[in-house]
Amino acid sequence: MLVLVGYLVVIGAVFGGYGLMGGHFGVLFQPVELLMIGGSALGAFIAGNNGKTIRATIKELPLLLRTSKHNRQLYMDLLALLYELLAKARKEGMMKLETDVEDPAQSEIFTRYPNILAHEGITVFLCDYLRLVISGNTDAHEIEALMDHEIETIRHEAEVPGHSLSRVGDALPALGIVAAVMGVVHALGSAHLPPSEMGALIAHAMVGTFLGVLLAYGFVSPLASLIEQKVEEGMKIYQCAKVTLLANLNGYAPQLAVEFGRKVLFSTERPSFTELDDHVREVKAR
Repeated sequence: MLVLVGYLVVIGAVFGGYGLMGGHFGVLFQPVELLMIGGSALGAFIAGNNGKTIRATIKELPLLLRTSKHNRQLYMDLLALLYELLAKARKEGMMKLETDVEDPAQSEIFTRYPNILAHEGITVFLCDYLRLVISGNTDAHEIEALMDHEIETIRHEAEVPGHSLSRVGDALPALGIVAAVMGVVHALGSAHLPPSEMGALIAHAMVGTFLGVLLAYGFVSPLASLIEQKVEEGMKIYQCAKVTLLANLNGYAPQLAVEFGRKVLFSTERPSFTELDDHVREVKAR
C-alpha cells in the first residue's frame, strides 16, 4: 500500500508543480514516446534476463503491495516453536523429533504454529538441519558453515528481481533520450513548418527525456530498493533459526538458545526478554 501512496506523492509533486508554474498538460501527453520508452525497456528486460529471472520478477511485483509478514508475532512463534522442539529433544532425545521433521504438516508441535508452516522456506530450513542433527552430524562448525552457504544462496536468489529492476531503472533515462532524439529528428525533418509548429515538435521531443527520468527515479528504482529492503528483512528469520540451533548444539539449554536467536532480530520486531520469557512460560505450561 505504501508503494501506491508513494507513487501518488510523486505524481502529485511533479504534475502539481508543473501546473502551478502554468504548464500546459496537453504537451505532456505523448503516448508514442511512452510506447517507445516502455516498449524498449520491456524488450531490454526480456533480452537481458533468463526465464527464471523474468518469472521471479513478475511473481515478486504484486507482493510489494502487501504488508510484510515478517512481524513480531512471526518471530515469537518461531522462537516458541524452536523452544518446544529443542525442549522435546533435550527431554526425550533427538530421535523423538524424527516424526516432526519428516512430516511437519502432521506434527503436533508444528501445527500449533500455522504462521511458520505457511512460511515454506523456514519450515524446510528447520527440518533439514534438525534432520542432520538427528542423523548424528553434530559438528557445530560444519553445520554453521553449511547454514551460511544456504542462507547466502537464499539471499542471492531473493535479490535477483531487485537487481533486474535496478538495471531497467538505470536504462530508462537513456531510453528517454533515445525517444527525445527520435522526436528531434522528426522535428528537423519538418523544417519547412512555421516556427510555432516547429517549437511544438521540439517540446514534444523533450517530453521523452522527462518521461525516462521520471519513470526511472520515481517508479522503477524505488521498487528495486524496496525489494532489497524486503530481502534483508526476510533473511532475519533464517539467521534467527541458525543462531538458536547452533546455541543448542553448543550445549545451551533451550530457553537460553532462543534468547540467542532473539538478539539477532531487528529492534522493530525483536520481542523483549520479558515478552519472550512469558511466551516461553506459556508454551511450557501448555
